[in-house]
Formats: sequence, structure tokens, C-alpha cells
Amino acid sequence: MDLTGLYQADETEWLNRTAELIKLGKYDEIDYANLTEFLESMAERDRREVESRLVKLIQHVLKWERQPKRRGGSWRRTILEQQRALKRLVRGGSLRRHAEQVLPESYADGVAQAVAETGLPPERFPTDCPWSLDDLLKYSPP
Repeated sequence: MDLTGLYQADETEWLNRTAELIKLGKYDEIDYANLTEFLESMAERDRREVESRLVKLIQHVLKWERQPKRRGGSWRRTILEQQRALKRLVRGGSLRRHAEQVLPESYADGVAQAVAETGLPPERFPTDCPWSLDDLLKYSPP
């Protein structure tokens, strides 16, 4: 089976063969069209993960701040888990820049989710994100 067909049939085996071709220096045999698609897809997946984790972190920090009587271990664990994962993803480079760039939009999404989950009116939450990315990554629930 040629590499193009293999990409459609078995992506993992396609990756293995592509890596082997690179190791052997057989660059003229690489399936560049699908390699480009695959790499772009991986980058987009990473950006989506950053956004998803950022929204979830914001949602739980907002709930923590606005509903002190309902605080519990699961909210604390969620905050800490999202921070841990985000810190690994945004250590530097383009994913950190992406997180900073989408922070306002992620904040709006986090507010919408907090409103839906808590039943609190949207006016109970600041209109603009009150935290920087670093603030959120260092936030420490008492």
C-alpha cells in the first residue's frame, strides 16, 4: 500500500513509516501532502486543548469566587488539574501566546458556563477578565 492510502487506512502505521523514511533520509518518498495536513491538525488540536482547559479553569475559579458556601474538593481538584495541564501546554512559545490571545474569549465562555451551572445572573461576574494568564496559573484556592 502506498503512503497516501496508508494515511487513510492506518494513521499510526503511516506515522511510523514516515518517521522511518525521515530517519533513513528518504525525503523524496515522504507523503508531504498528508504530512502537512497531519501537522496542521496537531497544531489545531493543541490550540483547542489550551482553549478548553482555559475555559474550564476560568469557570471553576469564577464558581469558587462567587459561591464560597458551595466550595468543595471537586472544584479545587478541577482548578488544580486544569492549572497543571495548562502549565505544561503553555511553558512558552506559540501555545502561550495563543492562550494569552484567546483569554478574553475564553473568559466570556467561562462566564457563560459558570452562569449556566450556578444559576447566577451574568451581572454577578466581571465583564472583562480580571486575571492575566499567569494569575490564573498561580491561582490558589484556599
